[in-house]
Amino acid sequence: MKKLLALLLTLTLVVALAACSPGEETGSTEPIKIGFFAPVTSAAASADGLSAENSAKLAVKLVNEAGGIDGRMVELVNYDDGLDTTQAVSIAEKLTTRDGVVAVVSGSYSGPTRVAAPIIQNAGMVMVSAYAVHPDVVNAGDFVFSQSFPGKVQGKAGAEFAVNTLGAKKIAIIAVDLDFGTELANTFTEYAQANGAEVVSVDKVAISDNEFTAIITKLKETVKPDMIYIANYYAHAAEVVKQCKLQGLDVPILGTEGADSWQFLLTAGEHANGVYLTTNMNRDDVSETTQEYITRYREEYDMEPDMVGASAYDAFQVLFEAMRRAGVDDPAAMRDAIAGLTDFSTVTGKLIKYTDNGEAVKPVQIQQVTGGEFHSYGEITDLDIITPVAQ
Repeated sequence: MKKLLALLLTLTLVVALAACSPGEETGSTEPIKIGFFAPVTSAAASADGLSAENSAKLAVKLVNEAGGIDGRMVELVNYDDGLDTTQAVSIAEKLTTRDGVVAVVSGSYSGPTRVAAPIIQNAGMVMVSAYAVHPDVVNAGDFVFSQSFPGKVQGKAGAEFAVNTLGAKKIAIIAVDLDFGTELANTFTEYAQANGAEVVSVDKVAISDNEFTAIITKLKETVKPDMIYIANYYAHAAEVVKQCKLQGLDVPILGTEGADSWQFLLTAGEHANGVYLTTNMNRDDVSETTQEYITRYREEYDMEPDMVGASAYDAFQVLFEAMRRAGVDDPAAMRDAIAGLTDFSTVTGKLIKYTDNGEAVKPVQIQQVTGGEFHSYGEITDLDIITPVAQ
């Protein structure tokens, strides 16, 4: 009986100590794990993948330097999807069943992100997509959010700028034959033609294509547009602007966030000067949030930040804020905290709100390359243009 009483007293003491020291005994000092994937090794996307991965690591480093989330450190569970949808499915399954993450950030393109999203949604886990534009991403469900604006918003904003600011009447489109290029080209065409311009040619190119001489020759000699819209990534955009300058096709060129990369400036060189972009980042923004990110990124990696990296960084800021408000143990509460964010300051400008479908409402930035650098030319703030409509 004495042994039994002693055992009961010991167990009571252990329980009491555990109740008095929840931080030490319940695991609350364990790191908060956040999943992440980006196309780091894909030949066609390596610069974007590197930018996204760098910014993900920087976001985690800086939040930990500031004490973490409610005193808990953040740990990045990082994967390379190789711009491959099969790999993206496998990564999503690992993140939701094996890795112990509480949320996920996609630092990848629409293809990998849109196949991962339903898996993460079905697991009841929050995912924030940094910059994928396809509507299927957020259509996966209410746990999935997009930090950037969708393709339909950017395409519409580009057409608004082309027609009503640049005065374009005859527009040629060159677009990469992926979700990104298709979504932007289709939306741009619809809005431009509804507002009095004519899309006189559309050339779709594979992401592996690197020769644009024939297309530019055709545009100069036959099509004769007064503006070119390029819904392409940085490698294509650089070749297009080079060929336009070399062949003397002197018309305004409007690109998209796909060309918002240090690689575009490096590859296109002086030929990039004068090019306009619709994008998600304004490097001339004087806000402390934006300038601190630019400064710390340069210090950390000795290279220039870009839209992809800034968008990935912002996706983490959205998650961190949700965790501060709702904790990390209740995914539904975290989801609701993100959905309720308004006028939230990010590196890529003010996040006005999220739509009911999980898409960000924020101004579209117009940048122009001058002196070999991206600089602010203006922004599109009309809510009728920048507010996504569920598809």
